[in-house]
Amino acid sequence: MKTTSGKILASVALVGTAAAVAGMGTYGAFTGTTTTVDQQVTAGTVDIDLTDPGTLNVAVAGLLPGDSVEKFATLKNTGNSTLNTVTLTTNAAVSSLLTTDVTNGLQVAIDACNVAWTVVAAAPDTCSGTQTAVLAKGSIIGTGKALANLASVTAGSSDRLKITTSLPTSADNTFQGLTSTIGFTFDATQRTAAVG
Repeated sequence: MKTTSGKILASVALVGTAAAVAGMGTYGAFTGTTTTVDQQVTAGTVDIDLTDPGTLNVAVAGLLPGDSVEKFATLKNTGNSTLNTVTLTTNAAVSSLLTTDVTNGLQVAIDACNVAWTVVAAAPDTCSGTQTAVLAKGSIIGTGKALANLASVTAGSSDRLKITTSLPTSADNTFQGLTSTIGFTFDATQRTAAVG
């Protein structure tokens, strides 16, 4: 490297190498890592159960104006969440004037008892514990009727329901011999969303 251009080239290469080494030092830094933490999240369940329909699915025959019949069922909250509401929807799988006449046709009312109902022959059945009104008397057919005073809004709890079906005294001769089949559907909604 006796030529001037060779000396210049060697100097440029030396300066470039020094700059590269200096640049590497500029980007060096300490680093740290935390251990991974796993958080398991399980969604709650909203589930109600009427698998113990008691006598609700037993047919009624010979109902006359002024008569009422009481049936029993147990409604359970089998989910792991508190419920906000439970509603009842009834529809007529087989329809007649019994279910289409909201004034003179079939009426329904629901009560709950915190202990088993006491069956009384030829008289209203009684509750020896605490009786609460769940659904006020009204037309048997309806959508989304809100049910009140239910213990089963709490996870793991249940209600012993008495479902009273009656035919008003105002039902006239046009109701004689008519038949209807009524389906009962209970729907539950979750509690109000919360921040935990």
